[in-house]
Amino acid sequence: MKAEQFTKLKALLERVQKNSVFYKSKFAAAGLDINEIKDPSDLAKIPFTTKEQLREAYPLGIQAVPDEDIVRIHSSSGTTGKPIIIPYTVNDVQTWAEMMSRCMAVAGVTNKDRVQITPGYGLWTAGIGFQAGAERLGAMAIPMGPGNTEKQLQMMIDLGATVLTATSSYALLLAEQIHKRGLKDQIKLKKGIIGSERWGEKMRARIKDELGIELYDIYGLTEIYGPGISISCKYNNGLHYWDEYLLFEVINPQTGENVPDGEYGELVITTLTKEGAPLIRYRTRDITRLLTGECPCGMSHPRHDIILGRTDDMVKVKGVNIYPGQVDDVLKHIEGVSSEYQIVLDRVEAKDSMLLRFELQDGVTAADAEMRVKKYFKTKVGLSINTEALKLGGLPRSEKKTARVIDNRYA
Repeated sequence: MKAEQFTKLKALLERVQKNSVFYKSKFAAAGLDINEIKDPSDLAKIPFTTKEQLREAYPLGIQAVPDEDIVRIHSSSGTTGKPIIIPYTVNDVQTWAEMMSRCMAVAGVTNKDRVQITPGYGLWTAGIGFQAGAERLGAMAIPMGPGNTEKQLQMMIDLGATVLTATSSYALLLAEQIHKRGLKDQIKLKKGIIGSERWGEKMRARIKDELGIELYDIYGLTEIYGPGISISCKYNNGLHYWDEYLLFEVINPQTGENVPDGEYGELVITTLTKEGAPLIRYRTRDITRLLTGECPCGMSHPRHDIILGRTDDMVKVKGVNIYPGQVDDVLKHIEGVSSEYQIVLDRVEAKDSMLLRFELQDGVTAADAEMRVKKYFKTKVGLSINTEALKLGGLPRSEKKTARVIDNRYA
């Protein structure tokens, strides 16, 4: 923790102790006196904030300023419980726009670019965040929103979009449609800023090759601000994050203790300057690590690694813990196998069964690929599974995020 970060942390603690009913009650329950936080090593004394606690505070229990200071709200999807409502002040909106414009600048976007924005608008943070960043940078925003692929392609060609912002799933769908329709010579895309879900190397390579563009990872989550809290640079060796606004930690998800830099664990974020809904030691559930050393790009902002998955993405099959990232890692080593996959879990005669469906590149024999994937998965993960090879495009495509795991065991 830098000295200026600790100064901002102390100011944040005093602010929420005074103005946030949510944190006053949390600190009281934990027996925390904020005056005990005297140096960076005392950070561990501050209790974590969890997604469940934010849900319990629905709708606006985490608000830390008067109503008249709130200019906007955003929300999580609420697909796994009550949605989490995040209120924003003017300063919060401006800070987010600044981070988003920085991300775009790192990706080489300028005021001469035309940015096609395909993520959703409304309560979801992504669409309006990309638009604010593009406009702050002086680029032309094309606010398409999700879906309607015919219209997306028409606008992409007619308006000469040079930058695509999308989930990896939708970027792949667009890339496949452009290839299928023979439109590659008509598009002017140069860059893709991709986020919202983890994606493997094979998927990255397919999008990059089929569209002929540079790709950048962007990261964020609604509870913090939205997308734009970090982005990869042209060297693609981690994501730079904006440490004057955010404090990052990585912890062991089981013990809650900090792990050394370079070791994987769960990312924990503190919003150092946020006003409407400041969060202190928020457990994101995202798995990554903090990277050390200087980046060849010369930026001074620190880096974290790509997101490997989420702690709640893990499924247990026959006593073995499996993350989707492990499947990505297996498939990238199998020649002739494409990026898309689907895991189907069932109970057969009171025993777990796992079927891994994947797609084949043209000219590859299904039986041979099924055998190779099954054998390599057993070697790398330590689990015997069933496999099913499908032709390219045989698995569902999504305009938002792709569902990778179907668990029928408890249906």
